[in-house]
Amino acid sequence: MLQPPHSSLQVAGVPVQRVPARDRDQDAPWHTEAVCRRDEAGLFFAPSKEPTAARLSREEAAKRVCARCPVMVECREHALLQPEPYGVWGGLTAAERRVVLARRRRREVELKKAARAAAANRMAG
Repeated sequence: MLQPPHSSLQVAGVPVQRVPARDRDQDAPWHTEAVCRRDEAGLFFAPSKEPTAARLSREEAAKRVCARCPVMVECREHALLQPEPYGVWGGLTAAERRVVLARRRRREVELKKAARAAAANRMAG
């Protein structure tokens, strides 16, 4: 299993080399390029009983880190496929990821219905 890129075990202050996706080593895990590897994990995960205003402020700060990350899309997809239940991943909070997943499920259902209807029309026509 992949270790979260924003793990507290990583050394803060180590510069992360930005490499365009097309130039990245395809064998290297995506999280080795994550900007958040040098940030404190507390920015991405809520402490217990965090007040709402503090949570919103912390999440916005985490999203700003994500916005400048060269692997934001890979991180987001990882969090959606796992699914990661907590924290900010790929610029999305857990609640925002639940919305994306629900939309994807609805879209899959719609596509399946459309495919069945198209197949039925071909058979009837």
